[in-house]
Amino acid sequence: MRLICGLALLAAATTPAVAFTPASRVAAWGSSTALQSTVEAVSGAEIKAKYDAALEKMKAKDASSAALSKEDLKIVYEDEHIVVVDKPSGFLSVSGKDGSPSLAGAVFEAYGCEGGSADKMVVHRLGMDTSGLIVFARTMAALRGMNSAFRTRKVTRTYEALVCGHVEQDSGVIDMPLMRDYEFPPFMRVSSDEHQRALIGLDADEVGKKLLESPKESLTKYEVVAREELGGHPVSRVALTSISGRTHQLNVHCAAFGHPIVADSVYGVNGDAAPNGGVDEATIQESNPSRASGELQQQIADAASDKSMCVHAKSISFEHPVTGEKLSFESGASF
Repeated sequence: MRLICGLALLAAATTPAVAFTPASRVAAWGSSTALQSTVEAVSGAEIKAKYDAALEKMKAKDASSAALSKEDLKIVYEDEHIVVVDKPSGFLSVSGKDGSPSLAGAVFEAYGCEGGSADKMVVHRLGMDTSGLIVFARTMAALRGMNSAFRTRKVTRTYEALVCGHVEQDSGVIDMPLMRDYEFPPFMRVSSDEHQRALIGLDADEVGKKLLESPKESLTKYEVVAREELGGHPVSRVALTSISGRTHQLNVHCAAFGHPIVADSVYGVNGDAAPNGGVDEATIQESNPSRASGELQQQIADAASDKSMCVHAKSISFEHPVTGEKLSFESGASF
């Protein structure tokens, strides 16, 4: 059975609706209170202060990224135009302004590129805590070709993750629009009309243009690979495909679906972002009775305290940006 979990925020109300298939599209939340809490007025200065504090915390984490040597790199594929690397968790894909060591820097030092800098090799990124397959360009033709392939969604990527609780349905689609969260900047949340209205009157020069962007339609496909246990607690191994490719989409959708990714320190239990991706827990319970309770999420977090976030870029398929050859690569998760 396929489950479509959709959060449709109406223009004149904040009541979301969820539909289930294949039988028919049936309203599941009726008079739900999801996302209906009163949103207090916010000031640009308050948002900026929260953003700056979060940014300092993120910079401190970025600084923990260690340098990688050529011997440390796990090369999956290499030719004169591209390099495909299996990235370990805990390393930046690309250096920030502070110049912290990164995978891109290590690949550039080991293989070089026609563009003359690590930045000219980057075509996509993985989060610091995400492991798995990532592609770098060595020539300008490859850079242009890969950028075009990602922009036109001709690259297929599948992630493997452990999520809290046993996901009841074997497969489905999570359909929830996303927005920047002014209450927990710079993170993401499920969008609501009232949270959008709260942005009216804010100055882009003060809070940044990204915060004021319209909600982005976001779709995630999931398939349960196995239902397992971690420290005696139920977890599910799932394959995730981001159809729309939004920032932090997989993390927010899993959290809002009631099954956050194991060891996610941002969108998981007691994380830095809004709980449950911004969705009211009672609403998640109503729409998804099998969701992982807050108590269970905490138990799993305690059992996984020595683990990195359990999400891995497992497979990637695309046409070679220069030769046109169809390429497909796969990598096993360490968890």
